[in-house]
Amino acid sequence: MPGKTRQRVGLTLSETVVSMAIIAIMVAVSIPAARILQESLHSSGAKSMISGAFSAARALAARHQRYAGIRFQFDPNGNQYMIFILHDQSNLGLANGFRAIEGLKPVKLPEGQGVMESIGSDVDIDSPVELNDKTTFSIIFTPAGKLVIHDVQVRNKDGQGDSPFYGASDDEIFNKRAKVDAGQAMFYQDDYVADGYKKELSVSNFIIYNKNEFSRINGSSRWTDYLRHLKVFYINSYTGTIIE
Repeated sequence: MPGKTRQRVGLTLSETVVSMAIIAIMVAVSIPAARILQESLHSSGAKSMISGAFSAARALAARHQRYAGIRFQFDPNGNQYMIFILHDQSNLGLANGFRAIEGLKPVKLPEGQGVMESIGSDVDIDSPVELNDKTTFSIIFTPAGKLVIHDVQVRNKDGQGDSPFYGASDDEIFNKRAKVDAGQAMFYQDDYVADGYKKELSVSNFIIYNKNEFSRINGSSRWTDYLRHLKVFYINSYTGTIIE
């Protein structure tokens, strides 16, 4: 009975994400046993939310008949979100341009947990720029619902870049630095390479880490002493489900 109760909690989290996407999708999520470090219960909550978001993104791609997906990114206050994004070359003027899907609010991930693309090699993560680079990434699906590796550059819905020659956008999700710093938008768009926000390929796997544990470890040792020991979650190319 206890196992069934925990399973029901995971499902509720997934349903919450899907309802935000305005899509009636029921996602069955099983909560795995604790296998690595201290990630068990809370990590399972994040995994359930991510699984639900992937299902919603695939449905959105099919509905719009465009590439669509999930963007993972921190806001300036240190909260990481999942943002539903849609390929929109014609309006943005970018071959690989994506924007936030209007009407769908970003989904905040559980406190204390972070999601990062799987690094796969020994690297330092000892600066805000390097952390931004690893925790800002996208998962993209084709209109047929298949996982795809695709260049992604997010920008505001009006396609306005950071140059002063561009006009202003009232996009409240992705926008220019000035708009975000003024509290008029939530996330920096991909026009700030020096800060880790840039065009890059989408990915097919990720890890869930504990923010407190991560911050206690020296930057030069975060991979060898912590991150490489975490489970890597892969995504099935055809179903969009998370592979254990």
